[in-house]
Amino acid sequence: MQDFHLPTAIVVAGAFLVLQAALWLRRRREARGFLSEADRITYETLRTGSQAGRHLRSGLTTEHAGRAARHLRLMLGASALAISDGQQLLTWSGHGEHHSPQAPDHSRRVLTSGDVVVLDRDDLPCRDPECDVRAGVVAPLVVEDRVIGTIAAYAARPSAGLARATEQLATWVSGQLELGELDRERTRAMEAELRSLRAQISPHFIYNSLGAIASFVRTDPDRARELLLEFADFTRYALRRGGAFTTLADELRNIERYLVLEQARFGERLQVHLLVAPEVLTVAVPFLAVQPLVENAVRHGLAHKEGVGTVTITATDLGDLAEITIEDDGVGSDPDLVQRARSTGTPPRTARTPTASGWATSTPGCGRSTATTTASSSRPRRGWARRSSSGCPSTPPVSTRAG
Repeated sequence: MQDFHLPTAIVVAGAFLVLQAALWLRRRREARGFLSEADRITYETLRTGSQAGRHLRSGLTTEHAGRAARHLRLMLGASALAISDGQQLLTWSGHGEHHSPQAPDHSRRVLTSGDVVVLDRDDLPCRDPECDVRAGVVAPLVVEDRVIGTIAAYAARPSAGLARATEQLATWVSGQLELGELDRERTRAMEAELRSLRAQISPHFIYNSLGAIASFVRTDPDRARELLLEFADFTRYALRRGGAFTTLADELRNIERYLVLEQARFGERLQVHLLVAPEVLTVAVPFLAVQPLVENAVRHGLAHKEGVGTVTITATDLGDLAEITIEDDGVGSDPDLVQRARSTGTPPRTARTPTASGWATSTPGCGRSTATTTASSSRPRRGWARRSSSGCPSTPPVSTRAG
């Protein structure tokens, strides 16, 4: 029997352990779904870009630029990265922060010319022999044909690859900033429409309400006083200054005030049925988005109907949706007009109402309108609205992002 040789045994055991570790790493990588190293690098790049884009779309500010810079530097593999707007350095990420006071001068050259600038050692003087910020590339950030800032990548030595990568990254960052600006413009337009809607109380409604109140001043002073208070509360709510959203409970209270005033005018001719699930009262809906539908049902559905007319308001919980339905049994639209609308795909006499995600439509006098808002389990529910009409062409739902 041969003697046991310890050094040989250690070498063999070590080789076996290394082989096992390599096999484990390979199985782990395959378990993650990556067929090759290129797949893994592609995934990491896309994930990093997605994280940076989220912050960039929020605007070119110190806070958001600082959060995005780390991800952008990883995408380039640079030693450092700087982002500037037209006036100042917003953030410096990475090594060599003692070079950050030089960044505004580098940015100014690009802001003036609008071209990519390559930096060398003369542009980055440094006394630290270990500093790895010795070269750089500065590229413009362009939004709507205007240079609004710069992005600069710094490395230990200049290279054509760094220059090309930085220029392409600047183009991508510019696109993200432009998308963010478009989102903000759309939000501002929607808020302007909502503010306009708040100010657009129907003159006919005001005239009719005051006329109804005046008719009770002599015959029923107490009723006149109650109606006057309801009118004051209605106008106060409609003209309030607040956010773009309110709860369904507040919106329904205001609708109740509106209907009390209309019932003073129509008397027994106007009947109201209200069926609301308690769990949807906290749903967030666009401010003054539901009341115009109720007014639409009264004015165009019931005003010209002989006899008793009924408006039914239903709010139901559909799990991740809350559906709000306003329905009347009024006169409806002219059948010929409805038929023409169906053939052309254009709703007749369409009234447009801004919603949380854009525009929705309702057709006067068609007998039914529906508004639907998406739900979120972690915060007040909001989203898109859809109006459709029974017997009339249905309006497709407006696409949305859950908020």
